[in-house]
Amino acid sequence: MKYVNTGLYYYCLNLGKAILQNKSQEHISLFIPEHVRSTLDPSLPYIAQHSLQKFFMPSLGKFDIWHSTYQSSQYLPRRNKKIKVLLTIHDLNFLHEDKTEQKKARCLAYLQQNIDRSDAIVCISEFSKKDVLTHCDTKGKPVHVIYNGTNGLPTPELEAKSYRPTDPFLFNIGVIARKKNQHRILPLLQSNPRLELVLAGRHEDKDYARFLRQHASDLNVEDRMHLVDEITEGEKSWYYHNCQAVVMPSLAEGFGLPVTEAMSVGKPVFLSRHTALPEIGKDMAFYFHDFENMHDDFAAGMRQYKNAGSQMKEAMKAYSATFNWEDSARKYIDVYRSLAE
Repeated sequence: MKYVNTGLYYYCLNLGKAILQNKSQEHISLFIPEHVRSTLDPSLPYIAQHSLQKFFMPSLGKFDIWHSTYQSSQYLPRRNKKIKVLLTIHDLNFLHEDKTEQKKARCLAYLQQNIDRSDAIVCISEFSKKDVLTHCDTKGKPVHVIYNGTNGLPTPELEAKSYRPTDPFLFNIGVIARKKNQHRILPLLQSNPRLELVLAGRHEDKDYARFLRQHASDLNVEDRMHLVDEITEGEKSWYYHNCQAVVMPSLAEGFGLPVTEAMSVGKPVFLSRHTALPEIGKDMAFYFHDFENMHDDFAAGMRQYKNAGSQMKEAMKAYSATFNWEDSARKYIDVYRSLAE
């Protein structure tokens, strides 16, 4: 939860709240950064996270289970072998990104260390599970699949500093990074001169952000591409409610939270066919067959969406509702109990 307004932050926040609401006899303590303590129940016992704990974890003798909610966490009880460890693996995106083989090998080796210390594993999609079983040695440990919930959207609200589009717009939310492939959206602005594009998210790769700006300039659409950086939940809700469509030509997703978030308000979603996106979007989303003829796929999808009227919107909302944090929390609690037996 170090970075607010990210998918991983809201995964931890919403799953944590749902677990606290659905637990019965379990006693839960939190391991969190001090600055986010108030976002969960501040009366709960907690251990304040700080960087030195990467080397010297605090005493955990009174705990039965340690749940690491991020697969590459450096905060695991490696010396205390009595405490059971549950590891959530969101993705092996580094294998699907443009990294050197050396970097991929280092990432995989570190993940394997965390798997070796774990007693059970949760993956957030069948695709992620398949990746884990293909590239890692789980040594016969149980590997569960528990889907994320759909994040609830608050009242749509732009702020004084917020960018407010003046024309119909496409929306993309996620870190600005090559794996998200956002530059592939820009030709849609060329073929749709009345459309704007709002790209929201932390600039994880500043070189790629510069490339996006240059590519937009080369295509003469720089005045209609808007990099708005990190946004609040109210801003995110406004962009979802008011956009024409959500476009995600991503190359690497373990789940893809924007897919079900957009569907929760009946907005059409256009996805690549890479990694977990087809598994989550199913036939409720539209797909790009490749990145060279995106205009044709986009135009056909928008025609189908408009012709279907409210029927498709309601079907998308109903599908989005099948992903909920209460179900996720109950399944996690079942895994906790299986480890405590």
